[in-house]
Amino acid sequence: MRQLASKVVTACSILLSCFALAALATSAMAEQVSREQDVVDLRLGQRIIVDDGSCPPGEIKEISGARMTVTGILRVRKCIPRVGPKKR
Repeated sequence: MRQLASKVVTACSILLSCFALAALATSAMAEQVSREQDVVDLRLGQRIIVDDGSCPPGEIKEISGARMTVTGILRVRKCIPRVGPKKR
């Protein structure tokens, strides 16, 4: 009986760990927009992918909220490698 209870507890903890990892993975994914003007409320640490064709072939623009300033969030723009097929 104790072995069964410990297996159930182990299975439940593994299941909860999987749910926690899935929640973290979805929050870590960057949002993708087609124009930089569509990025309105950028939060600190947030990353948004902009597919506007301004980067070289095989790369895509990433805008991230780098740090707080007196006027708001400082945006940092850089081209990063495109990792998947182009979304339309």
